[in-house]
Amino acid sequence: MNPPSTALHPVVQAVTERIRQRSQDSRRSYLEGLEQLRQRTRGADRMGCANVAHAFAAMPGDQRLRVVAERAPHLGIVTAYNDMLSAHQPYEGYPALIRETALSLGATAQVAGGVPAMCDGVTQGFEGMEMSLFSRDTIAMATAIALSHDVYDGVLMLGICDKIVPGLLIGALHFGHLPCVFVPAGPMGSGLSNSDKAKVREQAAQGLVGRDELMAAEQAAYHSPGTCTFYGTANSNQMLLQAMGLHLPGAAFVPPGTPLREALTRAAVGTVLDLRKDRRDLPIGLQVDERCIVNAMVALLATGGSTNHLIHWVAVARAAGILIDWGDFSELSGVVPLLARVYPNGSADVNQFEAAGGPGLVIRELIDAGLMHDTPAVHEGGLRAQAQRPLLSGAALAYAPTAAASGDESVLRGAAAPFSPTGGLKLLTGNLGRAVIKVSAVPEDRHVIEAPARVFDSQDGLQAAFKAGELDRDVIAVVRFQGPQANGMPELHKLTPPLAVLQGKGFRVALVTDGRMSGASGKVPAAIHVSPEALAGGPLAKLRDGDLLRLDAVAGTLEALVDAADWAAREPAQRDPARAAAHGRGLGRELFAGMRRGVVSAEQGACTWL
Repeated sequence: MNPPSTALHPVVQAVTERIRQRSQDSRRSYLEGLEQLRQRTRGADRMGCANVAHAFAAMPGDQRLRVVAERAPHLGIVTAYNDMLSAHQPYEGYPALIRETALSLGATAQVAGGVPAMCDGVTQGFEGMEMSLFSRDTIAMATAIALSHDVYDGVLMLGICDKIVPGLLIGALHFGHLPCVFVPAGPMGSGLSNSDKAKVREQAAQGLVGRDELMAAEQAAYHSPGTCTFYGTANSNQMLLQAMGLHLPGAAFVPPGTPLREALTRAAVGTVLDLRKDRRDLPIGLQVDERCIVNAMVALLATGGSTNHLIHWVAVARAAGILIDWGDFSELSGVVPLLARVYPNGSADVNQFEAAGGPGLVIRELIDAGLMHDTPAVHEGGLRAQAQRPLLSGAALAYAPTAAASGDESVLRGAAAPFSPTGGLKLLTGNLGRAVIKVSAVPEDRHVIEAPARVFDSQDGLQAAFKAGELDRDVIAVVRFQGPQANGMPELHKLTPPLAVLQGKGFRVALVTDGRMSGASGKVPAAIHVSPEALAGGPLAKLRDGDLLRLDAVAGTLEALVDAADWAAREPAQRDPARAAAHGRGLGRELFAGMRRGVVSAEQGACTWL
């Protein structure tokens, strides 16, 4: 029996209503288009005979008969499989499993298409990272191409990692008339602890260990199929999909290659069949409304998830005609408690988080505290049903209630006794623009940093200055010309070890950048995603070495403490032409020139399709 409903927190209600009002026109237009598509006859009946024959030519004859003559439901599979990404390698066998299960349920299934899937962990600090953010919209477009054949009655999405899930979701929402279930593959087993990995990286940054020791540590951390076990963008994706009700309950962090994982995958097929119009009638475009988006935002804040989602979920919401901004995140952060401590916001990994209660416990606690909407979900019973634990009863999938309390309060807590009464993200505003900071892992005595600026136009410049000992002092490092228009807004994770070393020496340091840092800035205060970016005329282009800066995560400000007349009179610095040209050439970067020219700001979702 469900507990009595809890009144929604007034701030959650107010933010949801503000988003609804702001989005009225765009959401109405989206839903009108969705309804027009829903009213059409099914693809195999609507299309010409030659079109239909092409669509199903490769299927066995009895399956062609089933989909064409018997009008059986036909499912599309969009897969991000490749065997270079550890998280996606398990997907190799999923299409066969899905087809077999669909046939057993009186349906058919085809791989509609594959989407690219790149690994930020491989490209960190190298040229390929400049394509990473734009890979999200490339994946969305590839999803649209896969589904453009328009013969499907439902879709199963196979994807996990950083840009892949947002890209699949954006693509799916452009086919919002179809029911859709996301199918995860689970995390790798725990290897070298995240804290030990970070320690070796800091030692390597100081030259205390060599490449052999560092390589051994990294391979001990990343060692098998499955998602990396820290709580970065990939695993934050999984938490947010659970909070949106787009996964089966408890599906996010079940390990790959286990009987339970196979049972969940098979159950996803039956679930998407049930979501069709003649059964439960829940296409993804109706499911993902403003309440669903707010639930994702709340889940991100409550778990200290990746700041990349302050970009990605703005884009996801836009794909459904919903308009959100960083002010919405910041206002929610003021009332959403921090319930989880998972690396880089703690020492635990996602396997320990799952063992302590995982997404199910988080969702139940937030609903009971009035901080989440109990929205429709792919699984019957609404979002509250996501607070269940999957298990096997013989060979069959079954569910049990999530434990009444956390199994490890050093990792996961209830809403009545959180790690912090507020979420882990803050909006910063001031004469340097608008930025966000992840404070959940930053010591309280570092929430306000005032120090002279040292300005760099590349992360290589900061690395060189660190190695030369030029940063051994109180300093706010500014790395500019790293936004979407400049070079695709690469992740700057390689800056974390040197800055952590400086902080460990007792210096008061911080980072300010129009680039991305995900959640990996960890204990170093970092004002990231500064908008507008330097290349688009943003204030970072006015900064000079020695300017006194103040990053105040308490007051929510980011300021250059420079005389107002001097500041107004300054001409913005121009990017070095040779460096600008280098960002556009080699390793396929030329192909993304149009995206760099047309991309909107980070706060607008860094979309290339608006």
